[in-house]
Amino acid sequence: MASTYEQRQWLARYDAGMPSDITPSFTDALTMFRDAVRRHADRPLIHYFDRTLAVGEVDRMTDALGAGLVSLGVKPGDRVAVYLQNIFQFVLAMIATWKAGAVMVSINPMNKARELEYLLVDSGASVLVTLESLHADPTIAVLATGRTKVHTVITTCETDLLGGGPPPAVLAGVQKHRPEGTVDLLELIERHDGQAPPAPTLNADDVAFLTYTSGTTGPPKGAKNTHGNVVFNSEAYRTWMSLTPDDVVLGVAPLFHITGLVAGVTVCLLTPMPLILGYRFDPTAVLDLIEQFRPTFTVGAITVFIALMNDPSAPDRDFSSLTKVYSGGAPIAPSVVTNFEKLTGAYIHNIYGLTETTSPSHGVPMDGRAPVDPTSGALSVGVPMFNTVVRVVDEEGVDVAVGEIGEFVTSGPQVVSGYWEKPEETAHALPGGALHTGDVGFMDADGWYYLVDRKKDQINASGYKVWPREVEDVLYENDAVREAAVIGVPDEYRGETVKAFVSLRPGATATEAELIAFCKQRMAAYKYPRSIEFVDELPKTVTGKILRRELRSAEAAKTTTE
Repeated sequence: MASTYEQRQWLARYDAGMPSDITPSFTDALTMFRDAVRRHADRPLIHYFDRTLAVGEVDRMTDALGAGLVSLGVKPGDRVAVYLQNIFQFVLAMIATWKAGAVMVSINPMNKARELEYLLVDSGASVLVTLESLHADPTIAVLATGRTKVHTVITTCETDLLGGGPPPAVLAGVQKHRPEGTVDLLELIERHDGQAPPAPTLNADDVAFLTYTSGTTGPPKGAKNTHGNVVFNSEAYRTWMSLTPDDVVLGVAPLFHITGLVAGVTVCLLTPMPLILGYRFDPTAVLDLIEQFRPTFTVGAITVFIALMNDPSAPDRDFSSLTKVYSGGAPIAPSVVTNFEKLTGAYIHNIYGLTETTSPSHGVPMDGRAPVDPTSGALSVGVPMFNTVVRVVDEEGVDVAVGEIGEFVTSGPQVVSGYWEKPEETAHALPGGALHTGDVGFMDADGWYYLVDRKKDQINASGYKVWPREVEDVLYENDAVREAAVIGVPDEYRGETVKAFVSLRPGATATEAELIAFCKQRMAAYKYPRSIEFVDELPKTVTGKILRRELRSAEAAKTTTE
């Protein structure tokens, strides 16, 4: 008999007009792409400023690049590290890696030498594809140590595949200069044009790419996102958001991140539909791309939408093409959703998932709106995706009652099989194949889920539990607040007390006393912040997630110094 969670989740999808289950048509992502080539070779697949590549062009170029990788010694199962921004060449390198039967390792282009070396050593990558501008620092320093297995570096330039017009402002000053001792990506493609590597044998259990966790609880771990995981969640996105070849995707999420990979690239390979890339996130450049290419669908961190709203030109921009807007990566304040809809007409649907769930495990149905919990004020992250069961458990792993807070434990075809060469960490996080997420929340009686916060972010003030997200949501209701982050700081009387870090909207003013009073009027006495520090910018990951841990570290260092 199905559990209470399974029954309510099935009914929640049914009530929202969604099928309970889906069956993907493909076993691996490469076969998925080859089907798109067969059906729609002439359709545009990637827009990058003034240049567009069609599906068939991408197929031809990745055949040649795949043959080039094989000529350089890449074998099935080898790892190819891709250390690039959101440019054409990222997608080409990914598909070419699959055509060589290899595994792509996606690396954050903001990583410095120490971080890059760790990922190259941990993954055992033999080839590195990187930007010319990233090669001198930190790549040369890393390779000089001799601790990695990288034998070939392939370099490319951000402007290599532009259409020939003036470069956009975000690429101003970029000049091509191939570093000595490297292989030029476009020359490699030209050298093998018309060739293709031997067709690899791929199946659902083969790893498509290693995406590394952010390392919040230790060194980053390489999540083994399999071809089966990727195909399933590509189909989940397509079905959940009713995506068709007539849609256009705005790729604001970094491609090295699981959201950019699946909500951006692989769902476009499946459908197929065009993906807009813009090098790296810049609000003004993104607004230009929206007006140029008229995207209909996007998934981004909520800080992306906050930045777009606060761009000086935003009130005069045309957002009307954006009809399928989703945000994930962090809880969303309801007031931000309301303000974005007032400005643009687009409702931001919540979506939730992790690297280990290959992007989404929950989502708000396309035709629905997320309910708000009347007690906590939390905006629902949606209902579980197709074929997915999410339990909420206590510290002993026992299911809690409906409405009670516990840890999300996720099972489904999008959940990874484990971490790369880390059996102990795999056994801890994925006992029996079910992912213990570390995220805390609850399910309501209708099967909707609410994310309260991360386990480790809970503040204990005089024995009372305070969840930072709830305090942040209240701060976002103040018109002067642009972004907010809340942490617990030591307090002699309470043990811990609440401190907020706030950045203000351009031209807005507010004092610490005013914001504390604003919160005090709206929440219990033990919850409101006792101190507020104003900052120009809050620390963030490259995906836009605010880093509370950096704020905690800075506070701890400050306390030690004092």
